[in-house]
Amino acid sequence: METTRADVAIIGAGGAGLRAAIALAQADPKLKIALVSKVYPMRSHTCAAEGGAAGVIKADDSLEHHFDDTVGGGDWLSDQDAVDYFIGEAPKELIQLERWGCPWSREANGSVAVRPFGGMKKQRTWFAADKSGFHILHTLFQTSLQFPSIERFDEFYATELLREDGRVAGFTAIEMRSGQMRRFDARAVIICGGGAGRIFPFTTNGAIKTGDGMALAYRAGVPLKDMEFVQYHPTGLPSTGTLLTEACRGEGGVLVNRHGRRFLQDYGMGPETPLGRPVLKTMELGPRDRVSQAFWQEQQKGNMIPTQWGDAMLLDMRHLGEAKINERLPLVRDMSISYMGVDPVTDPVPVRPVVHYMMGGIHTDLKAATPLPGLFAAGECACVSINGANRLGSNSLTELLVFGRRAALSAMEYLQSGARAASESALATGADAARGRLRELLQRTGGKETVAGLRREMMHTMEANAGIYRTHEGLAEACVKLADLRRRYRAIELHDKTNVYNTDLLQALELGSMLDCAEAVAQCALARKESRGAHQRLDFAARDDRNFLRHSLAVFDPGASPRIEYLDVVITKSQPGVRDYSGGHE
Repeated sequence: METTRADVAIIGAGGAGLRAAIALAQADPKLKIALVSKVYPMRSHTCAAEGGAAGVIKADDSLEHHFDDTVGGGDWLSDQDAVDYFIGEAPKELIQLERWGCPWSREANGSVAVRPFGGMKKQRTWFAADKSGFHILHTLFQTSLQFPSIERFDEFYATELLREDGRVAGFTAIEMRSGQMRRFDARAVIICGGGAGRIFPFTTNGAIKTGDGMALAYRAGVPLKDMEFVQYHPTGLPSTGTLLTEACRGEGGVLVNRHGRRFLQDYGMGPETPLGRPVLKTMELGPRDRVSQAFWQEQQKGNMIPTQWGDAMLLDMRHLGEAKINERLPLVRDMSISYMGVDPVTDPVPVRPVVHYMMGGIHTDLKAATPLPGLFAAGECACVSINGANRLGSNSLTELLVFGRRAALSAMEYLQSGARAASESALATGADAARGRLRELLQRTGGKETVAGLRREMMHTMEANAGIYRTHEGLAEACVKLADLRRRYRAIELHDKTNVYNTDLLQALELGSMLDCAEAVAQCALARKESRGAHQRLDFAARDDRNFLRHSLAVFDPGASPRIEYLDVVITKSQPGVRDYSGGHE
């Protein structure tokens, strides 16, 4: 087995992974950094983000406002020490991106432009038209190329973490081009592998979002935190699930039901306001969980619009005018025409809520460190937690930057504390065991289960029982079904036994990760007997701070369902209160 040795190895080369690699290379040019990704970096899902990145920059805004919006938006499940760190670092990271060449959109006077975003009472979302993630990722990637200490390993799929004496020692990965397994020895590992939205059938997430990084840490004994909180974005295209950014509403787009009524005023999100105002009252800029839940409520009343893909509402941007749409929302116009045959300049666009983001992930502290010494995590695969029960739009791109850098600094501190390389015998033993498990999967015969069949059943189960609203009966059914799918997964047979770009094998491994993540979601949701943020129980409709102002921790058990434990939320200055969006944006 070929071996690559590095001081720090990073799994995932999207926004968080690239930011971590750059920070490491800047801190010590002598470090050997391995950047390992299952796709070419510019195909990472950061590229798909459209709306923008949040950071205080305008005179009428403040860190206190950003703190209050984030903690309140997260329904007080956010760790407030982590939020404090995040909001303080956010403007520095966004300014740093500009210095590296990110083409932020500008005001008429040349200053950075900001737009309103859901759940934020001030305009603080920096943007580059509606291709913000694309430009951020380009900026980070081109910046990373100047550092020779960063060695990229594109199209490698990480399979298992290696450990010795209770600390991380590296990992194994499959080189897709050859099918050969490689061992990555590293004194510290940073996981930046993205979310797991593909456990649901209707999602804005690309095919690569299969929870691989989460599952790596989970199987190595690191808990997954707050996995029950899965965010629906209110405005996905019914035909494909493709995201129409929140910036559509930030620029003034409105949501109406089949009767042409702006129905959000009926769900505690403020009175209707005249069209064309520069900044709308809350209404369409309510937080994503509340807007998605309002859609469900209207759907139950029969007020939504039937389409061949299911019920939808209408996103009306016609009053913005062609010039503004072309300047601020060109990608949105192109996608609406391409995928729905609707031009937002002339017609309202059908949209519906779609799974978009996971607030939960690998359990870390505010320094991005996991309980496993030497292992760090950042980005959507991690749960710090700044997002709590509901992430505010545009906080996530900034989170990639802030905690990608923080993970790098923590890894440096860990190396400087005297972390030593693992012994060759421990690394070889672990790698041989990983290779043996892979060989067993490839050589398996006689199995009747297929990857596609199990994946379809998993997605149907999650959509039916763990969606916008949940019940005890539905979640209990999901837990039983997912446990059965995990059992049946052990009997799948691969039809492709070759080595070169074996997508059959890769999809089987991804399915294993998704099943682990899906079961953590369902079990945590069943155990949380309250409604908070993106987790809504029809049978427990109220928020229960007395019993559930706590983070859930799913602990992996290879032979059974995960064990659910709890951890107190860190509260420093904001006591739990009422989430009120009946007022307006100032």
